[in-house]
Amino acid sequence: MSFLGLSEKTFLIAGVANKKSVAYFSAKTLIEEGAKCIFSVQKEDQRAQIEKLFPGAPVVVCDVENSADLAQLPFEINKYADHLDGLLHSLAFANFSEGLQPFHQTKRADYLQAAQISAFSLVEMCQALNPLFTSAASVVTISISNTRATSYGYLGPIKAMLDAIVPYLAKSLSADSHIRVNAVGAGPLKTSASAGIPDYVDNYLFAEALTLRKEALQTQEVANTVAFLLSHRSSGINATTVLVDAGMSCNGFDQDVVKSFSKT
Repeated sequence: MSFLGLSEKTFLIAGVANKKSVAYFSAKTLIEEGAKCIFSVQKEDQRAQIEKLFPGAPVVVCDVENSADLAQLPFEINKYADHLDGLLHSLAFANFSEGLQPFHQTKRADYLQAAQISAFSLVEMCQALNPLFTSAASVVTISISNTRATSYGYLGPIKAMLDAIVPYLAKSLSADSHIRVNAVGAGPLKTSASAGIPDYVDNYLFAEALTLRKEALQTQEVANTVAFLLSHRSSGINATTVLVDAGMSCNGFDQDVVKSFSKT
């Protein structure tokens, strides 16, 4: 038996975009451990992508900006399973179509849309799915390692909001269950979503230089942490953002990086 004990467990995976995404790596890891994954997509035209990546896997449509879709979500899940052992919430969106603007110039509509999709949707999904969660279900959401990094634009404060939501949601759900809620604060990754952030490549390379091992964080490493948090082996971890950044956060004054800067 696997250490994680995920065989025959059932999870909802929200946010698979492509083969580079955290949700993809996480779902693949869960399936390799014997778990069943049900996938949630925002739009109907995204269904084919999931079916291509995970042939035969159940897929439901839930636009988290649509309250009717959220209300319908448990009924859609019921077509494939009568319970859920956990949820991976890996949804994030910010409108950078005009490039990275100074934070004080953030548009209200853009901020509110990003906050709904990237943060508050976690609350609404848990509200909708609570009747399906087992008493010891685990909820994991994907955050970032440094919510004050201005390179993320206004998505930084929204990820900080997500981190703040986690303990409140954990405490609320624990009132009548042992459901846990945690976040993974991932360092910069080479994903398609990240590529949409202006100047992200430079930040990614800088982050790699700051890791203690001088090697960039791998998406699979984040997925491994997700799988652990979704398993009962992490039962003692709750209401927490687990930092996964290969030591980058403790190494802001890396001497090699400092010397490189001083020579320019």
